[in-house]
Amino acid sequence: MLKLSRLAAVILGLLLGGTALAAPQLRMGTLAPKNSLYHRQLLEVGEAWRTAQGDGAKYLVYPDGSQGGETDMARRMRIGQLQGALLSVVGLREIEPSIAALQNMPLLFRSWDEVDYVREKIRPGMERKFLEKGFVVLAWGDAGWVRFFSKEPALRPEDYKKMKFFAWAGESEQQEIMKSLGYTPVPLETSDILPSIQTGMINAVPATPYFALATQIYNTAPHMLDINWAPIVGALVVTRKSWDEMSPTARDALRAAGEKAGAQMRARARQEVDEAVEAMKKRGLKVNTPTPEQLKEWNELAERLYPRIRGRMVPADTFDEVTGLLKAYRAGKR
Repeated sequence: MLKLSRLAAVILGLLLGGTALAAPQLRMGTLAPKNSLYHRQLLEVGEAWRTAQGDGAKYLVYPDGSQGGETDMARRMRIGQLQGALLSVVGLREIEPSIAALQNMPLLFRSWDEVDYVREKIRPGMERKFLEKGFVVLAWGDAGWVRFFSKEPALRPEDYKKMKFFAWAGESEQQEIMKSLGYTPVPLETSDILPSIQTGMINAVPATPYFALATQIYNTAPHMLDINWAPIVGALVVTRKSWDEMSPTARDALRAAGEKAGAQMRARARQEVDEAVEAMKKRGLKVNTPTPEQLKEWNELAERLYPRIRGRMVPADTFDEVTGLLKAYRAGKR
């Protein structure tokens, strides 16, 4: 009986010891393709954290949307299946809706300088909001301007009303707004875009040139409207729970690596917009540039969208803050 008691104690000790000594893990999800700029940056961030954390720390990146769409990844972080993710506004707004102001206001931003100015102005308050929701923002990035890729040429807003648009599955408000204006959104996950456009389920895709090149969308949708509809803005976030469990040294290393990665992602992604367009043009992409009259129609459409977006897709106070900042920036009050 004594031997059995000692054996039970040994087994219990091993189990408890194994739990206490379990190696810390940091699992990151992203829609970014494997070996892309974004994937490589995530690997560098993870290596910096793993080295600083020590004690057998493990860092894993799940690229290509293998953890689901962005709303799925936000959910997985909440239940502890992931500790972090590189998300665009589509996923980030599942955590904090006001972030939508940086991406869901079409034709509002005219340049990357304007995007940078507004983001840096609202950044401290935005990061506090994320922290209150249980997430730490490590880096801010972007992925280029959204352009419209379609099977048939189109130059005016009216031309797209006969097309079926890809729409992110998690953005029901956007889909309702599109329908109210006479457009046909088809909600899908990002991984479904290529097969859907090949089968005719959709025939128009709002996407960045880099994404269109990487996924070969332009082969089936060879017409691109040369208009900067909206920037794709994103951030690298980790859960506050995982952050609190890290050593102070690991936190410092992760913060520094995140800042560096964000700067590199922004700089390189902006350069890749033009590079991707040139690469696709050599392979048959047709770039359609609207005339000043047609561009005026697009701006009028955006003006009609803003009242529908304010208070619905973007909280009213954040909408007003961003438009106010842009007005001041353009007036030279920097």
